[in-house]
Amino acid sequence: MGIGGYSPLPLRTIGDVRVALLTGLGFPGDREDFETDLQFALEASTETDLTAVAAVIVDYRGRIRLHRDPDFDSSVQEGIDLTMRLKRGARGE
Repeated sequence: MGIGGYSPLPLRTIGDVRVALLTGLGFPGDREDFETDLQFALEASTETDLTAVAAVIVDYRGRIRLHRDPDFDSSVQEGIDLTMRLKRGARGE
């Protein structure tokens, strides 16, 4: 069992990330953006340096895991609420 009470997906390959995105995991637009970002990374890479490709995989793997985390939405809302309180406090409300 992983963090947040859910089992992590085996997102080790481009294929694993693709399958996860095709099944609806990730954020809106990620499926299409992944393919575009991957293509740009491949075009920018050399035969001996695939750092840009690895960065794309790591980024989308993280996005998929965030999307699956049951605590993610409440954490985002907590951050929004805190920001609003700080803004009101700064305005003297």
